[in-house]
Amino acid sequence: MRHTLPIAPQFYVTAPQPCPYLDGRMERKLFTALQGDSAAKLNNALSQQGFRRSQNVLYRPSCTDCAACLSARIKVADFQPTKSQKRTLRRGHEIIRKASSPWATEDQYDLFRSYLGARHANGGMADMDVYEFSAMIEETPVRSRVIEYFESENKSLIAVSLTDVLKDGLSMVYSFFTPHMPSHSLGTYMILDHINIAREADLPYVYLGYWVPGSPKMDYKAKFSGLEVYSGGQWRVMSDPASFKPDNHPLSTDPIAEQVANIQLPDDRST
Repeated sequence: MRHTLPIAPQFYVTAPQPCPYLDGRMERKLFTALQGDSAAKLNNALSQQGFRRSQNVLYRPSCTDCAACLSARIKVADFQPTKSQKRTLRRGHEIIRKASSPWATEDQYDLFRSYLGARHANGGMADMDVYEFSAMIEETPVRSRVIEYFESENKSLIAVSLTDVLKDGLSMVYSFFTPHMPSHSLGTYMILDHINIAREADLPYVYLGYWVPGSPKMDYKAKFSGLEVYSGGQWRVMSDPASFKPDNHPLSTDPIAEQVANIQLPDDRST
């Protein structure tokens, strides 16, 4: 018997679990499978509505009593580097960039383990083995690239970004870097380099994932000019990070049925 995928994607909600960003809160995600011939269209459409990709899943925070997580992107045309960011670019002028199809390597995994050990030893990925890591890198139904950065002198791998190429920009799905070069600010350097790549490709945005006001882990994203956050169903220019507070009002999150009803799905007739 022949089976076909549903015409419209089906949305589900995860069970609540401790929030990795704000102490004492619980997180919940709204998600859908990313598969079939329309995967790229769905990824494009939902990325513009605050969703993120993880392997074959698109998800967006949908916590019961908190709306702190805000999807963030940089508008390339409005970005102006700070003095500190200019110094980061100068320090990285000898870093070698290499872009390739999404394929996991032992060097990537070793760097990933080193990064987690230094930055996220108690995080949700701390127990990820090499097979799960390979799946994270390689299981993608959309146009993705692995962008590697090498130290020019000894050609050692120092940073990696798994990046999706969207219709309107680059989405930095996940990135990691060596903890042994703090003076190079490699996390910031990769974002700055992605802004340059997007500019060269005439793509208007670089998607950074979620910014969480009140979370020290996410403060660095607010330091980029041209930043927009997805709040209240639309993208808003973030001129003052202090104006966004971790909203934990019990009515701050719409019911799931209303959230799903308001999602704009791609038109199969569109290009």
